[in-house]
Amino acid sequence: MLAHTGRDEARVVATQFVRALQQHDIVVRMLKDEAADLGVVPDDLEVVEAAVDAAAGCELALVIGGDGTILRAAEVTHESGTPLLGVNLGHVGFLAEAESDDLDFTIDAIAGRRYSVEERLTIEVQVYRDKELVASNWALNEASVEKAARERMLEAVIEVDGRPLSRWGCDGVVCATPTGSTAYNFSAGGPVVWPGVEALLMVPISAHALFARPLVVSPSSVLAVEVLADAVRAGAKCAGVLWCDGRRTVELAPGARVEVRRGRTPVLLARLHQAPFTDRLVAKFGLPVSGWRGATGRRRSPSPGRDRLPDA
Repeated sequence: MLAHTGRDEARVVATQFVRALQQHDIVVRMLKDEAADLGVVPDDLEVVEAAVDAAAGCELALVIGGDGTILRAAEVTHESGTPLLGVNLGHVGFLAEAESDDLDFTIDAIAGRRYSVEERLTIEVQVYRDKELVASNWALNEASVEKAARERMLEAVIEVDGRPLSRWGCDGVVCATPTGSTAYNFSAGGPVVWPGVEALLMVPISAHALFARPLVVSPSSVLAVEVLADAVRAGAKCAGVLWCDGRRTVELAPGARVEVRRGRTPVLLARLHQAPFTDRLVAKFGLPVSGWRGATGRRRSPSPGRDRLPDA
């Protein structure tokens, strides 16, 4: 279990889940710092140090928090391939599957193994300087190349599959997965892509260019962003910043090249409901659907679970 223990609500909910799971004879493991934050540590709680193998041997990773907490949990579970089950305490919670007030239902589903697991495409990110690999990273949602100085634009040449496409003066460039299409990509004006679609996305942020539209390319394509050295003021050591899932950063020197390709290891998400992604969009964004009657001319029953259409 991983939790946003900086929030009072998360600590209360996490403690409730730990005790409820233990009543079903399920062994619960937590990171040492987070377990300490709970205050009163429940009996028989496994406590481990934070490390890339912290989730090794676990059947499921239960995440208490918002999408940011789930992205942090993905860092812990990525190497072990442990599925993530998010309990939403955030605002939108696109990656979360359950709500905090669904404790009994969620516990029963975990105890009875009544959940499915789906793969989510990830991206691998490599940074080159003078053709030398200087940094490697990965992301579930997106990798964004952003300007380092507020007062200056980022000058970049965009490349797809080894061929130059355009030059953009912009605030940045977002390279996203379908999972990340409802995150930074969405805010930057990119398209919403259903999770079942395998594709890579590239979206400019506030670009000054004739051709500056969002791009959707094959999952086998390689995207590249080259930061132009001649457009950076003399003596500047940092021309831009690479962000992976908004959590991990790499400074980009003038002339740096960022390559983005499909990741070899997907992230696994546990699902309790089979509601269509369309219903999730409606529920999470509060989209207006009143008046809809469906192809048969009558209103269909909403899908079971929390992600359902509001009453018309």
